[in-house]
Amino acid sequence: MENFSYYNPTKLIFGKGQLEQLRKELKEYGKNVLLVYGGGSIKKNGLYDEVTRVLKEEGADMHELSGVEPNPRLATVKKGIELCARHEIDFLLAVGGGSVIDCTKAIAAGAKYDGDPWDIFSKKTTAKDALPFGTILTLAATGSEMNPDSVITNWETNEKYVWGSDVTHPKFSILDPENTFSVPENQTVYGIVDMMSHVFEQYFHNVKNTPLQDRMCFSVLQTVIETAPKLLEDLQNYEHRETILYAGTIALNGTLQMGYFGDWASHTMEHAVSAVYDIPHAGGLAILFPNWMRYTLDTNVSRFKALMLNMFDIETEGKTDKDIALEGIDKLSAFWTSLGAPSRLADYGIGEEKLDLIADIAAKEIEHGGFANFQKLNKDDVLAILRASL
Repeated sequence: MENFSYYNPTKLIFGKGQLEQLRKELKEYGKNVLLVYGGGSIKKNGLYDEVTRVLKEEGADMHELSGVEPNPRLATVKKGIELCARHEIDFLLAVGGGSVIDCTKAIAAGAKYDGDPWDIFSKKTTAKDALPFGTILTLAATGSEMNPDSVITNWETNEKYVWGSDVTHPKFSILDPENTFSVPENQTVYGIVDMMSHVFEQYFHNVKNTPLQDRMCFSVLQTVIETAPKLLEDLQNYEHRETILYAGTIALNGTLQMGYFGDWASHTMEHAVSAVYDIPHAGGLAILFPNWMRYTLDTNVSRFKALMLNMFDIETEGKTDKDIALEGIDKLSAFWTSLGAPSRLADYGIGEEKLDLIADIAAKEIEHGGFANFQKLNKDDVLAILRASL
């Protein structure tokens, strides 16, 4: 493996009834709090009332930014930055899923930057400071609750970038599986696809001697594959929600990626697709990832074979390593489809019309961001994968 440094200062507060820990955590920060949330589901399930009760009882001067989009937009971030300046915000509290947390990270960094915040998100500069923030997670998916990364979309320019800084780790994250009970089936499925995709992105690399990391990847994937169908049969099952919630955090809190940097081409391609069509992120991943796998299979067939044999029951007698790998990729696609995920771009009404634009956006970000580390991809490669996904 390669030399590495690991840093994760986020305090993880996990389990039933842990919202009360918010009182203790708030005492370290000022009284002016900006509450950030999405489309209102936390009001329907009662979490909003619980959080605001604690904030009021602790004497917080609470302000709100609601309506954060599933693919959070620069315009919303700028609204949050303006609120921080107007109300002299001391602390931000994200209550929601990964998109809400990503938006909060962007607000926290932008509020401390004297310039256009898009400079940070487009990686023209790096955030050097940020307002402190915490999270109360309501969706098992992105792992944003325990990492410094964020994805922001500039809808005006059809750009969508992942960015991050050491200053954008949450100070704490409260994860109560009961807060995910109200997540509908389709969003639960998207979360499962997203966390599995995070593991794949890290597993596919060309660094030698990573047996422990490989086995940790296999373990997370095996656990999710085993638990996901059970959860979808009983969305109110605490143990299944608990397992999936923890898996989503472990999948992208840095634990699996010590000693190497993964591929991340599939995420980059999906960011380009959803920057143009605004489709669900994990829906795009469910479509693109199997086709990326088929396209890059010959780069390291044995690595694909090992992954597939550790995820699925595959009869190996009389088959080549490539046969086994391809059968595993088909099983992965079938598994995601069985959960309810899409399998073709056509499922979102996407055809040939804007593929060239999408490929151009993705290829530029792959080059700019240092992605596609398992197999290098250019625009023609991206186009081929997109066409195979139609």
